[in-house]
Amino acid sequence: FQQSFSINLVALLKMLCNDKKSKLQALLSVKEKKYYSLRGRHCETHQMVGNYMWNEVLNKEFLIGTNPDSRLPLWWNGSEPLWVTMQNLGKKVFMYFWPGCEVEILNVRPEFCKEYVSSPSEEDLIHSITSSLAALSSGKADMAAVYYEKIDVEGHHFGPESLQVKTAVQHLDLTMQILNQKIKNQLNVMLFSDHGMTKIQWMEKVIELDKYIDMSDIVKMMDRGPVVSLWPKNTTYQKVYSALSQVHNMRVYSRQEIPERFLYKKGKFVSSLTLVAEPGWFITKNKTTLPYWKNDSGEASAWQNGWHGYDNEFLDMRGFFLAVGPDFKKNVRAAPIRSVDVYNLMCWTLGVHPLPNNGSWSRVEYLLNGFESPLQFGMLWTLTACCFIRY
Repeated sequence: FQQSFSINLVALLKMLCNDKKSKLQALLSVKEKKYYSLRGRHCETHQMVGNYMWNEVLNKEFLIGTNPDSRLPLWWNGSEPLWVTMQNLGKKVFMYFWPGCEVEILNVRPEFCKEYVSSPSEEDLIHSITSSLAALSSGKADMAAVYYEKIDVEGHHFGPESLQVKTAVQHLDLTMQILNQKIKNQLNVMLFSDHGMTKIQWMEKVIELDKYIDMSDIVKMMDRGPVVSLWPKNTTYQKVYSALSQVHNMRVYSRQEIPERFLYKKGKFVSSLTLVAEPGWFITKNKTTLPYWKNDSGEASAWQNGWHGYDNEFLDMRGFFLAVGPDFKKNVRAAPIRSVDVYNLMCWTLGVHPLPNNGSWSRVEYLLNGFESPLQFGMLWTLTACCFIRY
């Protein structure tokens, strides 16, 4: 058999390829969770429209990684992820720090799940990758997935061009060297980003909603930053909409007005009003509710210096895609692809028939050696591990 190791490497956009046009996000760059690349669906189909969501009918909140209701299947059952497909085929999947692996999705759980943590250590990364390789080589796993967001955390705290981000990338590079020594170019490796990130000017570009609207007119507000979801009272909807329409450096959209290119408006958890800030601006209730982080003193008073979630036409939000291995052609500079396109490539390296999805074969098939038709699926049996390092 031939082994395949798929790695979603997130922080090397500026460090390695310096090419912001190489991978296009299909939606707002925070709203479409990229761990859902394993579904190949746009967020208005898989329904995971953000890190913070509200089910108005059941009055349930999704607060990623922080509350029990976030594990309810109602958030996760919008479409079938690749690991569920694999388990249904009798193939075992090991997952490390992958958001949602602890949830029963469509009545299926992975064979093994190390639950998500927001800031894993370098030791966690090394252990998860070496454990994945051990599970694959021993036959205990047919697919392994690792999610790692240390670089994302450093980017938020210190900015995308900071020394801390560069140091985190260097540590990641050392881990990749360990991986390379073990696989000896015998595995397919896919490196692709979660999203981009841009530097923000903390305090200087803040939109304080309570300066423009009466917050008592709002039933629910979810998230803060480039994209905010608002549910006004029915009796105050037009009043709130009109007031926010006058605010500079942001746009307010009713559900019907959300641009089609966001591939977002049909999501069942989309709010009645969606606020989208211009690049570099930050939306919050007021400055006291800004997401400070704990500095060396332990107090939550440090400023953020990087953020993502802005309109995907802003180049800093775009990611990249790199691939190498026996199934991939060499020295090919790819045209732009979309995040949903990666699903078909992963299915190909696994020898799994892809489910109906929003990806396009025409954008990725030429990257593969000897590829002629999707009908070739099933002719190649592989072992795959997927590592996602979030930026």
